[in-house]
Amino acid sequence: MRDEDRKSSTGLPMRARLALRAAATARWASQKTGRGKGSMIGGLVALKIDPTLMAALARGKRSVVVTGTNGKSTTTRMTAAALADLGEVASQADGANMDAGIVAALSLNRPAEWAALEVDELHVPHVSDAVNPEALILLNLSRDQLDRVGEINMIERRLRDGIARHPETTVIANCDDVLVTSAAYDAPKVVWVAAGAGWAGDSVSCPRSGEPILRDGSHWYSTGTDFERPAPDWWFDDKNLYGPDGFEHPMTLAVPGNANRGNAAQAVAAAVALGADPVKAIAAVGTVGEVAGRYSVQQIGQHRVRMLLAKNPAGWQEAMAMIDQDADGLVIAVNGQVPDGEDLSWLWDVRFEAFENMQVVASGERATDLGVRLIYAGAEHTTIGDPMAAIESCPPGRVEVLANYTAFRDLNNALARAQKGIR
Repeated sequence: MRDEDRKSSTGLPMRARLALRAAATARWASQKTGRGKGSMIGGLVALKIDPTLMAALARGKRSVVVTGTNGKSTTTRMTAAALADLGEVASQADGANMDAGIVAALSLNRPAEWAALEVDELHVPHVSDAVNPEALILLNLSRDQLDRVGEINMIERRLRDGIARHPETTVIANCDDVLVTSAAYDAPKVVWVAAGAGWAGDSVSCPRSGEPILRDGSHWYSTGTDFERPAPDWWFDDKNLYGPDGFEHPMTLAVPGNANRGNAAQAVAAAVALGADPVKAIAAVGTVGEVAGRYSVQQIGQHRVRMLLAKNPAGWQEAMAMIDQDADGLVIAVNGQVPDGEDLSWLWDVRFEAFENMQVVASGERATDLGVRLIYAGAEHTTIGDPMAAIESCPPGRVEVLANYTAFRDLNNALARAQKGIR
């Protein structure tokens, strides 16, 4: 066992110490065999030995849980940056947001006083029970992977029940999102942030009463009930972030899109609620750029490739708004593996009509399904299954790549190999 692993296990029960030793061995074996960094396999092994390890590792840490359908990884990175002025922060570097990834992040930085944890929506209640977070950031809720997750109203109810078990937690909630607002509405301590909600397709009816949701500009309300959009404590525009007591300060980000300004606003609001200076927090979130390959720009031969990730209709809508319509090429890559959701019926909820004046290359394992959707959208396209070949087929210059989860992951790996000259 390495010295840092030995030090990190002190003060824990015997079973937890054994679990951490096994995790360290698993990480070492994974690294030695070239299978990766080994953090995930270490977390899996540790939890097999001690299922209560997450709670033991989180004890004494001041934790923030970040969840939502879209934007978790970016917001978690921003939250960790905003908290860094208060002390060392443990967090996932790779977006692994289920139990094994969370345990890995906590075990690899035991001395940290703080933890900023990205958590899958389905896992939030039991993770919150284990880590007892001081703050919970609720970003947005929309349909995603119906074959795994199920209907979104079920997720809202589970989050609402989980929040009720932790009345001391400060909830940082997006008041523009109807489902998020419903989940947080009864919480004793809520900070409301107008973080935006461009996608309204999953909130046409009130999750509490079933009555219609009516909209009047940015305000929304449920007919026949008192459920309505709360007044925000924090909000933003193209230049500034605004907060309580007349706070106003410029906010400049390294990542694109209005959705990321909303993510940054919630990260700052959470950090301030926990004692951070708002001006320092804004400066910190502005340093967050590439997040696990998202928004990265890479030169491959004659092509300058920018990578964008989208996983569901709401995410695709936001990502499509970031596409440079003047780029020399556009590749859209779609897979249908288990992590993506094998049911791709959501393709018909995405407004691909936005590309009716742009030549598209449909790619990925489900390129044919995507091609059919593009035909109905009236978008000119070709179909090339291999994303690397799809990029090569584009004219020299700037190529925008929009991909769902496993297509994005696999293409990032392929681009990394290409840059190293490895086939």
